[in-house]
Amino acid sequence: MDALAENCFQKSSLIQYTRVWIPDPDEVWRSAELTKDYKEGDKSLQLRLEDETVQEYPVNVQNNQLPFLRNPDILVGENDLTALSYLHEPAVLHNLKVRFLESNHIYTYCGIVLVAINPYDQLPIYGQDVIYAYSGQNMGDMDPHIFAVAEEAYKQMARDEKNQSIIVSGESGAGKTVSAKYAMRYFTTVSGSASDTNIEEKVLASSPIMEAIGNAKTTRNDNSSRFGKYIQIGFDKRYRIIGANMRTYLLEKSRVVFQADDERNYHIFYQLCAAASLAEFKELALTCAEDFFYTSQGGNTVIEGVDDAEDFEKTRQAFTLVGVRESHQISIFKIIASILHLGNVEIEAERDGESCRVSPEDEHLSNFCHLLGVEHSQMEHWLCHRKLVTTSETYVKTMSLQQVVNARDALAKHIYAQLFHWIVEHVNKALHTSLKQHSFIGVLDIYGFETFEVNSFEQFCINYANEKLQQQFNSHVFKLEQEEYMKEQIPWTLIDFYDNQPCIDLIEAKLGILDLLDEECKVPRGTDQNWTQKLYDRHSGSQHFQKPRMSNKAFIVIHFADKVEYLSDGFLEKNRDTVYEEQINILKASKFPLVADLFHDGKDSAPATTASSKINIRPSRRPMKASNKEHKKTVGYQFRSSLHLLMETLNATTPHYVRCIKPNDEKLPFRFNSKRAVQQLRACGVLETIRISAAGYPSRWSYHDFFNRYRVLVKKKDLANADKKAICRSVLESLIKDPDKFQFGRTKIFFRAGQVAYLEKLRADKFRAATIMIQKTVRGWLQKQKYRRLKGAALTLQRHCRGHLARRLAKHLRRTRAAVVLQKQYRMQRARRAYQRVRRAALVIQAFARGMFVRRIYHQVLREHKATVIQKHVRGWMARRRFQRLRGAAIVIQCGFRRLKAKQALKALRIEARSAEHLKRLNVGMENKIVQLQRKIDDQNKEVKTLSEQLSAITSAHAMEVEKLKKEVACYQQSQDEDRGPQLQEEVESLRTELQRAHSERKVLEDTHTREKDELKKRVADLEQENALLKDEKEQLNNQILCQSKDEFAQNSVKENLMMKKELEEERSRYQNLVKEYSRLEQRYDNLRDEMTILKQTPGHRRNPSNQSSLESDSNYPSISTSEVGDTEDTLQQVEEIGLEKAAMDMTVFLKLQKRVRELEQERKKLQVQLEKKEQQDGKGVPAEQPSNDSDLDPDADLAYNSLKRQELESENKKLKNELNELRKAVADQASEHSPAAAGTPDSYSLLLNQLRLANEELEVRKEEVLILRTQIVSADQRRLAGKGSEPNINARTSWPNSEKHVDQEDAIEAYHGVCQTNRLLEAQLQAQSREHEEEVDNLKAQLEALKEEMDRQQQTFCQTLLLSPEAQVEFGIQQEMSQLTNENLDLKELVEKLEKNERKLKKQLKIYMKKVQDLEAAQALAQSERKRHELNRQVTVQRKEKDFQGMLEYHKEDEALLIRNLVTELKPQTLAGAVPCLPAYILYMCIRHADYVNDDLKVHALLTSTINGIKKVLKKHNEDFEMTSFWLSNTCRLLHCLKQYSGDEGFMTQNTAKQNEHCLKNFDLTEYRQVLSDLSIQIYQQLIKIAEGLLQPMIVSAMLENESIQGLSGVKPTGYRKRTSSMPEGDNSYCLEAIIRQMNSFHTVMCDQGLDPEIILQVFRQLFYMINAVTLNNLLLRKDVCSWSTGMQLRYNISQLEEWLRGRNLHQSGAVETMEPLIQAAQLLQLKKKSPEDAEAICSLCTALSTQQIVKILNLYTPLNEFEERVTVAFIRTIQAQLQDRNDPQQLLLDFKHMFPVLFPFNPSSLTMDSIHIPACLNLEFLNEV
Repeated sequence: MDALAENCFQKSSLIQYTRVWIPDPDEVWRSAELTKDYKEGDKSLQLRLEDETVQEYPVNVQNNQLPFLRNPDILVGENDLTALSYLHEPAVLHNLKVRFLESNHIYTYCGIVLVAINPYDQLPIYGQDVIYAYSGQNMGDMDPHIFAVAEEAYKQMARDEKNQSIIVSGESGAGKTVSAKYAMRYFTTVSGSASDTNIEEKVLASSPIMEAIGNAKTTRNDNSSRFGKYIQIGFDKRYRIIGANMRTYLLEKSRVVFQADDERNYHIFYQLCAAASLAEFKELALTCAEDFFYTSQGGNTVIEGVDDAEDFEKTRQAFTLVGVRESHQISIFKIIASILHLGNVEIEAERDGESCRVSPEDEHLSNFCHLLGVEHSQMEHWLCHRKLVTTSETYVKTMSLQQVVNARDALAKHIYAQLFHWIVEHVNKALHTSLKQHSFIGVLDIYGFETFEVNSFEQFCINYANEKLQQQFNSHVFKLEQEEYMKEQIPWTLIDFYDNQPCIDLIEAKLGILDLLDEECKVPRGTDQNWTQKLYDRHSGSQHFQKPRMSNKAFIVIHFADKVEYLSDGFLEKNRDTVYEEQINILKASKFPLVADLFHDGKDSAPATTASSKINIRPSRRPMKASNKEHKKTVGYQFRSSLHLLMETLNATTPHYVRCIKPNDEKLPFRFNSKRAVQQLRACGVLETIRISAAGYPSRWSYHDFFNRYRVLVKKKDLANADKKAICRSVLESLIKDPDKFQFGRTKIFFRAGQVAYLEKLRADKFRAATIMIQKTVRGWLQKQKYRRLKGAALTLQRHCRGHLARRLAKHLRRTRAAVVLQKQYRMQRARRAYQRVRRAALVIQAFARGMFVRRIYHQVLREHKATVIQKHVRGWMARRRFQRLRGAAIVIQCGFRRLKAKQALKALRIEARSAEHLKRLNVGMENKIVQLQRKIDDQNKEVKTLSEQLSAITSAHAMEVEKLKKEVACYQQSQDEDRGPQLQEEVESLRTELQRAHSERKVLEDTHTREKDELKKRVADLEQENALLKDEKEQLNNQILCQSKDEFAQNSVKENLMMKKELEEERSRYQNLVKEYSRLEQRYDNLRDEMTILKQTPGHRRNPSNQSSLESDSNYPSISTSEVGDTEDTLQQVEEIGLEKAAMDMTVFLKLQKRVRELEQERKKLQVQLEKKEQQDGKGVPAEQPSNDSDLDPDADLAYNSLKRQELESENKKLKNELNELRKAVADQASEHSPAAAGTPDSYSLLLNQLRLANEELEVRKEEVLILRTQIVSADQRRLAGKGSEPNINARTSWPNSEKHVDQEDAIEAYHGVCQTNRLLEAQLQAQSREHEEEVDNLKAQLEALKEEMDRQQQTFCQTLLLSPEAQVEFGIQQEMSQLTNENLDLKELVEKLEKNERKLKKQLKIYMKKVQDLEAAQALAQSERKRHELNRQVTVQRKEKDFQGMLEYHKEDEALLIRNLVTELKPQTLAGAVPCLPAYILYMCIRHADYVNDDLKVHALLTSTINGIKKVLKKHNEDFEMTSFWLSNTCRLLHCLKQYSGDEGFMTQNTAKQNEHCLKNFDLTEYRQVLSDLSIQIYQQLIKIAEGLLQPMIVSAMLENESIQGLSGVKPTGYRKRTSSMPEGDNSYCLEAIIRQMNSFHTVMCDQGLDPEIILQVFRQLFYMINAVTLNNLLLRKDVCSWSTGMQLRYNISQLEEWLRGRNLHQSGAVETMEPLIQAAQLLQLKKKSPEDAEAICSLCTALSTQQIVKILNLYTPLNEFEERVTVAFIRTIQAQLQDRNDPQQLLLDFKHMFPVLFPFNPSSLTMDSIHIPACLNLEFLNEV
């Protein structure tokens, strides 16, 4: 009945201009148009093809088979094939072709199936941004994609808690493996891992391993999977990946030993051959792949564009990642290499033809045995022989050449298959997890339906598996249709769909094809022909089985997709999969464990155990029975069992289908072969899905969408009804008379096939009639306008003609008048010119005559003047000659007289020099020193005398004893004097010798010093001169450069400023990303710690409290000590410089390092020189120290020597300090000068000369002192020698001033010792001075050498500069000046840093010293305030603010936790409604200020640490509360601002009042904590953005793209099955733009009320608007249904509303509108014309914020909503691409909506003072005391 009705409808639709599809042998289906109406009974249709050819199409009158109708153009290119009005094969094929070729869309929905066409090209649609764009989206909302299917499966697993499966099928080369790989990548990216084992990476790493060992090149695909696999990805209760498992099916083992032309073996063989040259693979004895039989049968061993060596490295990395040890990898590669060697073993046939042999010297057999660790002789024997076991005995039989080759190939296949299964098992072990699996998603990558010219056992198994999968697919589709009808509560009838159960029974039922095959395999002499004959006999009557006409070795099975003829040759052998047991036993005995394990399985151990326990059984039968038991399971039986297990798994899950289509066999990008596509569509079940959908109600509309689309068909009176359902019922009942063509469901209207097209036709007719009416009216109006324009033009022409004639007459009259005037003027001018010529001639004659007379008089006067001048000069010359002769004579006389006077003066000076007075003047200084020493001796004598008197008074009772002691002393003294005389003499002689030597050395040094000084002065003068020349040249060059590059410098400075801003922004972004990453890691650490805590809390155990440890661990920053002012400050300063001056960082660091290297080199040289001198002094000092050690000095002498030495060192220290101050002053003066040249070389030279002059003066003074001392010593020696013959009289008179006084003998001895000690001290000082002088001379020499080297270098540089061009010279000179100034600036900077460091240290010390003074004052002040407070509390009961409140709050240490709890952790923002914004931040700062006031650094550290940890705890607890997050962001920023504002730094105090300056911190520098708070503010800001984005993101797509802000503007197109997918949530979740604006109003109000800085608010909305732009644009780029003109209009309106909201909130300066620029341009692109080249040029100039890829994507997606619009042609898109090809756009298609702009927290000081803040009682902070 339905077919008849449909046929009637089709006949009624065949009118003129109707488009239909007709069959075509080349293109399968071809479009045509009827040229006249079809009437029932006509035998043909008159058609016009697309190429304008006319064709007559015959109609089968008996079957009434009319051509298929074509869908309207508006439906072409739909995302879902089920949305087409006419559902049939040509419509499906055409829709896929249009999407694939014109829009380059490779994915299309067909109900529940995703059709994926292999593009044979790399498309940028699989990146992380695309994964995140599809994550969380409903399946029908986005364009078709493999990620959408994966998201659907993941979402249904999470919602329904049911396991899911994704079934990927298709032909070889259709892209199954890639699709499955992308699905697994989606799961690993979206879900993540539940542990730290990186299981998602291992899941992805299994792909390259399986591709290497299971994929090969075929004629259809370069990377064809030759096995099927089912991967189960396990998830835990939180739906994170915990493990995976892989099952494989039917590995194509025959490929190991045979490949067809232009095919390859498995990739791993070629990869291993490509890496054979590596050192670790020398043992494999491999060469290139062409040298091996198993890899060269296909011909070409190379795949174009594939690097086997590189792929091999990836394979090895994947093996390592899944846990395969290196030793096992080498073993695997050995086994693979042995298979290659086995294929090259040469087998020689014997003469009899029934036996053969292998040469013992065969190299490949030796390599095979060596690599597998088996015995060569046994393998050589059993390759050519086999064992036959009977009931009585065992035979060894030879084999023919073909049998040996077959046995060798079977062995190779078996080895590879066992290795394949071992690798799969090991991968499964690596992917296995011990955690409990909650659910899983399976990905089935299995071969599609295959049919070749020759089909064998492999194709039979593959098609059998596809029959099973098709049956499961059909039942699932039917089940979903049934559920949909029941859900909508509409009557439904059973739909007849194709059931392939008979075909499956033919294959797998009892005595089916597989059963008969297994039975024939058991027959001792079973053959393929016998099995084929049994099939003929058994199944000849089956409707799915046929016998070929011309063959008895083949059979035909009619599958659901096609008829396939199978050749029976080889079926039995492949089903048996026979391998000789003797060869396997040899491999089992391998010395390599891995090789032996491959062939030892659980089946071998059980029979062995049984045999050992039952000894009465004959051992000869046991192996045979075991072997028979083992070989019962054939390949067909195993495959059937695994397939049943797979079907059970799939039936227990919710399946999702991906059908991969191969568009062409040539592997060309974006080429579509319709024949091949139709074959695959029929084979993969897509058309069956279409047929099932078409049998019911394929088109489904919601009431709302139907009303919006077809409201033009509703009568005006019906529109008054408010019930849309009633309106829809009435309009459908009036338009479609047959009630069976539609059904009204609960939420949707269901239509039969073709009804939507009929409604579209009615709608188009309605629009066409309205259009005609509009055109008629407009054309009439245009004609009226044209007539009015013509009439007006005629009147205008008349008016202009009349005016022209009048103007021409007036012009003639004016010309006549002008001619008369011209004649009069001309005649007058001619007469005037004649008169002037005569007058000028007379004047010229007069002028020449008068000039001649005047020149004559002038020449006479000139001659007389010249004669006078000559006379004057001659007379003057004669007078000068006479004067010169007289002057010369006078000079000669004067010179003689002056020479006489000079000789007399010289003589007088020489006499005076020899006089004593001169020497006295020289010795004035020495006499003063001697007088001082004499006075000191006198004082000591007086003290001694006083002491002697006291001693005599005390010891008067012991006079006798004293006398006796005096006598003994006198005797001892006399003997000592006699012994000491020669000794003193020797000392004096040695001193005299040393003085003479010092004198001679001094002269030498003076001469050397003088000479060097002269050379240095000369050198300095030369350098000054050269420097002056260079300065002049530099100034000239600078002037030239300044004139040339003044404009360039301004431009460069602007560019540099922009670059610096950009780099600063990037650096800030990187830093904040690091902070964000740190926050994420900290959050992850907290989560892991919580999980560990939960795991550890088992019954019976108690957990120790860990509050303290958690507090400490939360604070990741060290405490600040007041003494840390050294390296920390330098480091911070360097960090600040790096942050602010990043551009100059590298050069500065390089120059610092270079200078440091030079300084270290100079220090090394100095230390080496000092070491050599020290060694020389040690060598000389050993013999010189011996005399001094012999003479024992008394302790008094040592003390005197030490005191004098100390005084001398102190004086030297003072002198050095003075010199250092002078140097600092000089450097400071030099640094303060503005001119760069003032800091040049001359000042350095003058400073060195000043130092040299001071050293010379010091040397002269020391020389004079030495001369005076020598004179005194010589005179003392002469006196001692004069009195040597007489008795020594110590009391004798001397030449000293006080020598006449009586000197006691003991006093004289003591004085003598003092003089000797003084002499030694002076001698030591002289030597020290000499050494210092030598060191100074050496230093000066070193400096001179350095200057010479620098001068030589400058000269060399100057010479090189002269060889350059003038421009290069200028540039080189500038570079030299820059480097010199840079070095000088570095020196000055280091000096300033040192001075600042010293200053800071002194400040800290001063603070420490002041602390002790302030402690007492603070204690007194606190005591007074405490007394006052107590008195006040006693007198007054009402709280009031004290007048002397200093803005500080005091609390006790034990109240700190209470303070943090009341002020941070338990504080609600609503509590402080109406209070001062950021009140907690002010209170915390006042507490910090008091801790600073009392100088308690521990309290500051504890309070700040607790505050930071408390804020983190609150934010972690309220991680989705926008108000709480905003509240603590504002308070954290305010606390940061307070720490800056009151830090004492002048840069932050510019806006402070005097009162606020009093509230600054006094003792502590909290710079590090400011950084900690800044980082915390960044984390809070990022959390705030995350919360706001989470609230806004669900609204964006609905409000910006889907909601109709302008009512009635957008039309609704038909939607397919995906719009009613089960993943869509129940209820209406649509939002309008007002919802977004209300939400942003809420954000703005909260942030403003909580006192957040306006600059931060601007940045928040800039970020949110960027997210709106990114999400909207990404959805626009991934949704075909919203890329229309009406959507562009809606977008522009919505964006204008958002801009208006920004202006209304004064947020337009935030840069939010600029972030919306890509979306604005996308909306304009949707509305622009897209036809001509001018339109393309306009689009290219307009869309500057969109990339080329985005523009092309939007143009490809552009969809007209009605038939009056036109699609964008492919040629226009190519034109756009050609014009935009020069753009350097990023390759990323989608915007990163997770991108976060770097936040900047500008300093925003508060105008409040601390003493004006009142603490409300609701905070419960009564324990805080105001100070």
